[in-house]
Amino acid sequence: MTDRFLDKAYAARDGAATRVLYDQWAASYEAEVGENGYATPARCAAALAKFLGDMSAPILDFGCGTGLSGLALKLAGFTTIDGVDLSEDMLAQAKDKDIYRNLSLIEQGQQLTHEPGDYAVIAAIGVIGAGAAPASVFDQLMYALGKKGKFVFSFNDHALDDPQNEGRVHEWTDCGAARVLFREHGPHLPGINLKSNVYVLEKA
Repeated sequence: MTDRFLDKAYAARDGAATRVLYDQWAASYEAEVGENGYATPARCAAALAKFLGDMSAPILDFGCGTGLSGLALKLAGFTTIDGVDLSEDMLAQAKDKDIYRNLSLIEQGQQLTHEPGDYAVIAAIGVIGAGAAPASVFDQLMYALGKKGKFVFSFNDHALDDPQNEGRVHEWTDCGAARVLFREHGPHLPGINLKSNVYVLEKA
């Protein structure tokens, strides 16, 4: 593979450059992360399944990309999944999987249009961190949840190197606005020796 997008993925960039990178990566994304053993989507789906009894409850897959996160959720038994992403080319790949009820293109920083409580779960799997969505997205997604809503997400080791990312978790949990149901450090991309934390939070 001549263009190794993983080598570029974790560099800081603005929203427009991020969209361009992921549009260019769409065709080879799954092959590249697959050959490196991309483990986080399945880990997130398995963690969520421990705390969400209704497998038909609606899930918003934020930053769904080509649909690997949605596929992991479907394989775990979840049946009602909507996806949003900023890359039109990534969304085209996700559409081909026939996993999602609805797919939508969004702009970076755009407010979500649903009402808090419309989704029982918001997923942001491999979304927040260096070279991807900023830490402020964490707050946006938490505010978009209703009471008792679940947030399943991950921070890879690069994201964990930036204290503001886990700092957002503590801001919500230390004051009782949310509680951590699950947190575990484990494989992310074993092929490049990269790990991630997987979390499930519940909003108070």
